[in-house]
Amino acid sequence: MATMASTTPRTCGALALRFSRPEPQGPTRLHVQRQEPPLRVIRAFPIGEQGALAHLHNISGGVLGGDQLTVEVTVEPGAYAQLTTTGATRLYRPRPHSPPACQHTCLQVGAGGLLEYLMDPIIPFTAARYRQQTHVLLEADAGFFGWEVVAPGREASGERFAYAWLELALTIEAVEQAGASGVAGCRPIALERARLEPAPRLPASPIRLGPYLHYANFYACRVGVPHERWLALEETLADLADSLSQEGRCLWGASTLAAHGVAVRGVASQGRDLLQGLPRFWQEARRFLYGSTGEMPRKLY
Repeated sequence: MATMASTTPRTCGALALRFSRPEPQGPTRLHVQRQEPPLRVIRAFPIGEQGALAHLHNISGGVLGGDQLTVEVTVEPGAYAQLTTTGATRLYRPRPHSPPACQHTCLQVGAGGLLEYLMDPIIPFTAARYRQQTHVLLEADAGFFGWEVVAPGREASGERFAYAWLELALTIEAVEQAGASGVAGCRPIALERARLEPAPRLPASPIRLGPYLHYANFYACRVGVPHERWLALEETLADLADSLSQEGRCLWGASTLAAHGVAVRGVASQGRDLLQGLPRFWQEARRFLYGSTGEMPRKLY
């Protein structure tokens, strides 16, 4: 006899996007290779520096219990892509016997390409169970800017840390040139593994987040940049972090990765402080690495 969990309907959404730049001085173009509801992309919009902006839609309005979502994005050599969502990722309250929702995202940036992955916050509703796995692969001279913001829940409805659990995993790897062995390989430069379970381990505890209910991670990467340049960028971003930090309201910090990048972390009592600060770190890092600040993705056209 089938269990209730096995008979619960699941939605398996998938999205596969490819960005190419056929002409060296021409615009980046979007190719939608796969698109299965509830994930959808309408079209790409031109942005500065011959880039293309695409909005990731979830036509369900949010992630439902049991959803199995897959996103694959390839930025071909020399292309410049910017991805954002149309609003916060809402993790809806699941049915009691629904399996956990899961999203697996794979981002690959070819040689000399650039991907800016600027997502809106994740907002988990009561009893939500969600697993998110993100893998980023960067080839020679490839760049990546990406952030993640996690809210404690629907604060307007009094749902602070009422979700069941969140699992958030991020892996960033860089393809390095062949060394003395003559063999090129992938080097992990950032590994994030987090599991938040509010019931047994309340995040608002003084030994965890304390008064800072929201948190964010930001990564700025470009393969091949010398280590001393990353130390200089770390110092620049650390100064910015000090200027933006306010005890009891928001705290920021910056640190270099093992190679090819720098990470910024922030915690805040109000989400808007993170959303206002992240673009400043992104633009500062972008100016340092690419000589221009770029532009925040527009939400409406």
